[in-house]
Amino acid sequence: MAFKTRITEMFDIETPIVMGGMTGVGYGELVAAVANAGALGFITAHMYPTGQALFDEIEATRKLTDKPFGVNLTLLPSINPIPYDDYREAIIASGIKIVETAGRAPTDHLPRFKEEGVKVIHKCTSVRHSVSAVRKGVDVISIDGFECAGHPGEDDVGLVVLLPATVDALPDTPIIASGGMADGRSLVAALALGADAVNMGTRFCATVEARIHANVKQRIVEANELDTVLVGRSLRNTARVARNAVSVEVAEIQRDPTKTFDDVKHLMAGVRGRENVLAGGDVDGGIWTSGQSQALIHDIPTCTDLVANIMRQAASARERLAACGRE
Repeated sequence: MAFKTRITEMFDIETPIVMGGMTGVGYGELVAAVANAGALGFITAHMYPTGQALFDEIEATRKLTDKPFGVNLTLLPSINPIPYDDYREAIIASGIKIVETAGRAPTDHLPRFKEEGVKVIHKCTSVRHSVSAVRKGVDVISIDGFECAGHPGEDDVGLVVLLPATVDALPDTPIIASGGMADGRSLVAALALGADAVNMGTRFCATVEARIHANVKQRIVEANELDTVLVGRSLRNTARVARNAVSVEVAEIQRDPTKTFDDVKHLMAGVRGRENVLAGGDVDGGIWTSGQSQALIHDIPTCTDLVANIMRQAASARERLAACGRE
């Protein structure tokens, strides 16, 4: 049974499943595998040093799939300048028509994307920011509940409330449900709450094609819903990360309100997580993000098998609900 939504129609994808951009994970090889499985994946732009390097990755990905895929632009302040304008022009030059943005609103990039027919999905963690982003011109909202990996915002609202509240506020805008999504039951629940698709990050980390160490994938499989830690709370820059020796140490230091980012910077360095953990396989070697959805992840399949299994489970869940209404 097909699941047709505004998202599947807008982006010409077979299933209402999205793999958003992920630092250290969103390489073209995985994105192509996601696309070939019938879902929508995003290359993470800021992993590439220049616009040309991003363009080259897009071209390499096109050799692996003829299905739609997109590029993620996470717009954040940085000590070292990030070539966002070059990324944008590389995306346009490559012919990519789907962009996912996160962080600050993509106001300064929207005019160029609009004139080139690029659709923009913006990730938000609150209803108010979602409404503001749509007013500024984004096409789709990906709403992140408190369960999500990475940055859940500071409002601490779970997706079961945040999603329908966003749908109610933006009835004419396609909405993607993000945070806690990992299987077919998640998909059907999100559709019932008004979403047009689901975004799965942690779930796609535990796949054969993800370019991260096998130790990390196995830790995700072994973890439960309690095996994440919130760091950065005292700095109002909350992040949900995997529970390990480093994240527990960071959280403990930040219990002291007098501590600043300088007191934990050496522990939270992104390069430490990417090199020691994602590449090196030392699951206690640095900070790495993981969502509460890891409690629903029990295997490490190919992307093709994963998407097929999700859709089979979703079809079964939909049939079960339909049976509840029969006499």
